[in-house]
Amino acid sequence: MKLDNLFEILNRELVSRNNRPLNSTETLLLQGIWQYQTYSQIADEIGYSPGYLTNVVAPELLHRLSQVAGQRLTKKNCRTILEPFAAQSTSEPSSSESYPLPAVSSALPSFPSGSIAVNSPFYIARPPIETQVFEELQKPGALVRVKAPKDMGKTSLLLQTLHQLDQLEYHTVYLCLGQIDYAICNDLNRFLRWLCVSVSRQLQVEPKLDEYWDDDIGSKVSCTLYFRNYLLSQLNAPLVLALDEVNRIFEHPTVAQDVLPLLRSWYEEAKRLPVWQNFRLIMAHSTEVYVPLQLNQSPFNVGLAVQLPSFSLEQVQQLAQRYDLDWDNRDAANQLMKLVGGHPALIHVALYYLSRGEFTLERLLEVAPTSAGIYQHHLQRHWVTLQEQPALAQAFERLLSATEPIHTESTLAHKLTSMGLIQQSGNEAIVSCQLYQRYFREMLHHSLTQ
Repeated sequence: MKLDNLFEILNRELVSRNNRPLNSTETLLLQGIWQYQTYSQIADEIGYSPGYLTNVVAPELLHRLSQVAGQRLTKKNCRTILEPFAAQSTSEPSSSESYPLPAVSSALPSFPSGSIAVNSPFYIARPPIETQVFEELQKPGALVRVKAPKDMGKTSLLLQTLHQLDQLEYHTVYLCLGQIDYAICNDLNRFLRWLCVSVSRQLQVEPKLDEYWDDDIGSKVSCTLYFRNYLLSQLNAPLVLALDEVNRIFEHPTVAQDVLPLLRSWYEEAKRLPVWQNFRLIMAHSTEVYVPLQLNQSPFNVGLAVQLPSFSLEQVQQLAQRYDLDWDNRDAANQLMKLVGGHPALIHVALYYLSRGEFTLERLLEVAPTSAGIYQHHLQRHWVTLQEQPALAQAFERLLSATEPIHTESTLAHKLTSMGLIQQSGNEAIVSCQLYQRYFREMLHHSLTQ
């Protein structure tokens, strides 16, 4: 089928579903996909960065075309699905009933919670971070560290990055340390065996730990030999390991003092042994590293460091458009940002409720800092944590009374930053947004007067 005919059919189907037709960038991107080009090759030809195509244009395009075709499209299966679909469309009258939307393709997502799905139009890129991370992990022996408070989008960034690397046919593994049993995290040998088994299973490789594990040489050397001589030696492409919630291991200093230097040693080995150049590591964590490590043993002072920022005003407006809110005027976005800053998760929740018409913006802003507002569960979760840790609550109370950044004890500051309640600048900190200022000041006042 000629591409011109394909574009005509797709535009007709998009318009019939009250969607906009393909723009020039999407047309050029689809043309490149049709010719089995990589995103980098397409970007070189049309003058865009690969990261922009991968993170911004492609996810939205594939989401819209999935709605048209009635099947989930990816870069790999795009042509396979669209060719027979387009051929059928030329022989049958166009009808929205002929190609029903999949059950999950509602114009709005379910309640925003957790990470943003790959190819979701509700993922907002924060240039140049996505491109930097993607390009860094293509380098031999790369190590990337992503730091941000809870709910700032670290997991979404990891998943988006792994999806891009899948298109390059890399081997990718995602592991969340927050899902590990406490007993495993607290035992070095069990933790390293868990790591080896988990990576093996995601690679669909039979675990053979007993052939490599030797108590006489220790679990760290055994784990290293397992990765080097068993896993990496049989892979025909780089292995990218994404470790999420690495801060979980910080809570077990004895184990962390062995695991973190081990990861650093694999990074250093890539400079000496070619086999380790095919191992790439990306780690995400929500706090500063307060585990004592020597500088030459820490993986947190090498590689590419990324700090995820809050959404900008323009990014909030962009997300509002994807929720079909007419926020061309900056006033509405400004009002929301005055309350929650650019906190991605809080912005998503607000836009979700506004798009459903359940609140006006004025009403939402009025009740948000209360137990009856849209953030009630989010706020109550933090309140429970503060009540369980009096020293943490006391430190936070001091910050609530401050009008400018003040010094806060480092361990307590790390925990409050991890929760997203404060922003640190050097050794000083301040409450991160008006929502927390108003809600927790009122809660603490009531708790003191009771």
